[in-house]
Amino acid sequence: MRANDIVWADIPVTDMDRASKFYSHVLGKPVSGVPGMDGIALIGMQPTAEQQQMPREEMPEPIVSADLYTGGQPGAGGTTIYFSSYGDIQGMVARVREAGGQVTQEPEFRGEMIGWVAFFTDSEGNRIGIQQPGE
Repeated sequence: MRANDIVWADIPVTDMDRASKFYSHVLGKPVSGVPGMDGIALIGMQPTAEQQQMPREEMPEPIVSADLYTGGQPGAGGTTIYFSSYGDIQGMVARVREAGGQVTQEPEFRGEMIGWVAFFTDSEGNRIGIQQPGE
């Protein structure tokens, strides 16, 4: 049984270079293209070559991750994904602004179960959430 209910998120983009730079800055993680797959860029770590060869049942617990992809329709009306702020929601909100994104809701406490959330519009027009657990 897997611990993560959400294992992947696709974020539609129209300008891959612009979106890659935006998310790399906001998340402080690399955004890299996938060899042989035009129009796809992974956020964060890719599975190692060794992990890609493992039988599915032996693979380590998946890390929830995301990719940027061309061909979809960016916008604020679709599914909202939430990125972890890793305990620094104010810092992530500041990086959104530095990268040219628009903060549409400042961090707000939603109770112990949800914690703190904020929302921003990315470089492509998508609505994205930021979450930080309550204390």
